[in-house]
Amino acid sequence: MKSTPALQKVPPDLATLADHERHALQALDDNAAAYFCGGAADEITLRSNRAAWDRLELWPRVLRPLAGGHTRVQLLGRELAHPVMLAPVAYQRMAHPDGERATAFAAAALGAGMVLSTQASESLEDVAATVLPDPGRGPLWFQLYLQHDRGFTQTLVRRAEAAGYEALVLTVDAPTSGIRDREQRAAFRLPAGVHAVNLRGLAPPQPRPLAHGQSALFDDLLHHAATWADVEWLQSITRLPVLLKGVLHPADARQAASLNVAGLVVSNHGGRTLDTAPPTAAALPRIAHALQGCMPLLVDGGIRRGTDVLKAVALGATAVMVGRPYVHGLANAGAAGVAHVIRVLRDELEVAMALTGCAALADATPALIHPDWHLGEGDD
Repeated sequence: MKSTPALQKVPPDLATLADHERHALQALDDNAAAYFCGGAADEITLRSNRAAWDRLELWPRVLRPLAGGHTRVQLLGRELAHPVMLAPVAYQRMAHPDGERATAFAAAALGAGMVLSTQASESLEDVAATVLPDPGRGPLWFQLYLQHDRGFTQTLVRRAEAAGYEALVLTVDAPTSGIRDREQRAAFRLPAGVHAVNLRGLAPPQPRPLAHGQSALFDDLLHHAATWADVEWLQSITRLPVLLKGVLHPADARQAASLNVAGLVVSNHGGRTLDTAPPTAAALPRIAHALQGCMPLLVDGGIRRGTDVLKAVALGATAVMVGRPYVHGLANAGAAGVAHVIRVLRDELEVAMALTGCAALADATPALIHPDWHLGEGDD
């Protein structure tokens, strides 16, 4: 196990997540900035994610009793101090030498849940050891990409179970990488010493011979893409709850419910895979309407303010995930920067709750959103 991450000072001019982003663009080199900050193709979905939360209007109620309010939520049998979780982000040592351990340390200190990426640049065991001793920590989950070698995937699952992870989050919206023009222009490459350490020992897939006119994508690489049958296989080999990350369509949500998955993350991969996919703020209420509360829903993509968190809860989310914002904090001040990002979101959420008449997150129903912007009851 490595040492506790060093604590740095957060620059005093950083008050918001937008401030963190601006500062991080100066701290990151062009290579890392292209990876962490870019999106797919023309980055339409990347921008739409943010714009969609801005378009939603909160409809406050007044003169409600607020003393004794709180931000606690229940998720997969655990009580969370607040509904902010850290989404899986790969190769965090590109942002700061302490990488995922610094992120985990900050998440535990602030009671935030964390989802570790399969492509983390620190071992899943080291990250878990950083978090597990803290009694006030949030949930620790492991994000999974199904590998072409199912035996290797099973070994990875066993490692996550043994290390103390509490759930598996299967990413289902990336059978192939998106077209990332910003990375291509920057000639993105992993720096020396940064790699997906948890995938050591995984042999590359053997290429299939292609006949004239065949596609290297459809006739080779996509033979390894996950299907609904693989979701059932994963459930059969683990004792951990399995959530699916990357669901945008209500029909897929209903199919996931038929397989009794533990939860869904409404996500478009932060706008990094399919450009012009709908923003998550638009997809969330439709999926919540389709599922009628039969499983927990989380949402990510473009959340930058506590008001966004409150809007997400009002539209059916149990919790939210943020990705880029905490990476910006990591780049700016290591573990302290990540902790500051979480604290800002939680503080802003509490203020938003008070100013809309919500003493608890259960008070945030669809009626909190102006009826032009949601599927629901209108003005009850």
